[in-house]
Amino acid sequence: MNRYQDVYPSPPLMRSEDKLHPRAAELVQLEYFEAPAASMTTEAFAQHHILINLKPDPHRVENWRGGEHRDFIYNQHEVVVTPAGLASGWRWHATSQVIVVTIEPSPLARFAKRELGFVLSDRQLRNEPQRHDPDLCNAARQLHEALLADETTRGVLYEALARVFVVKLLDGYGDQRGEVHAPSAELGAQRYKRVLDFIAENHSGSVAVEDLADAAGMGPSTFARAFKATLGETPHQFLSRYRVERAQEMLAEPDTPMIDIALACGFSDQSHLGRVFKKVVGITPKAYRQRITE
Repeated sequence: MNRYQDVYPSPPLMRSEDKLHPRAAELVQLEYFEAPAASMTTEAFAQHHILINLKPDPHRVENWRGGEHRDFIYNQHEVVVTPAGLASGWRWHATSQVIVVTIEPSPLARFAKRELGFVLSDRQLRNEPQRHDPDLCNAARQLHEALLADETTRGVLYEALARVFVVKLLDGYGDQRGEVHAPSAELGAQRYKRVLDFIAENHSGSVAVEDLADAAGMGPSTFARAFKATLGETPHQFLSRYRVERAQEMLAEPDTPMIDIALACGFSDQSHLGRVFKKVVGITPKAYRQRITE
């Protein structure tokens, strides 16, 4: 299935994936277009798309969606919300100035559950062909401006503003089920097992606190507090110790190269393994191997 960006008739002037680490744009992707008058065929996409009109001058737009044709004037600060799976086609009669926000359904469902405490319906967002929403438009504009920030702060700023945008989006257009997920502040045995299973399966790769919180079915802040209160150490400390323990097991094999052990246990390189290992165990991996294999 095509992506919206693959069939748009003009390339974007700016897009988040060119400016950010993939993790920073995991929840929300943004493109800014100034496209001359053109059209797009009617297609359905696997992602949600939110169009934010920044053009000061009202202009004529035609939209085919859900079997209906709309011929309307598109005004500044109006939004169009197209849920994933809804076929939509376009023709605009003047140069556009539009932000297109793309959201994958899976990250959106996780965010709603762990951060806002509710479960979205299968469609997640309501179909909105045109609405005046300066608040959501301003949130999108701030996201766009964050991409122009200094490289050292851009990712953190964008992630924070993306969360604000999604909260506003779900507040105005979210479609939730009748049942509500009520977050608990306790870790509990079942949640601890899910977290431990997740670490066991994924410790060789990148693991963030958000990933562990999602495995537990909790918000990141609540999870971090509950984890520390229950186990006496932070999730990061626990993960580091777990990786070191796996490294200790592998060090018992004298012929396994140190770099292979480092990568298999989730460390970026041999030096990283050495620093964390010594902090946890008190000696270097080499000294530990010599001690247990003598």
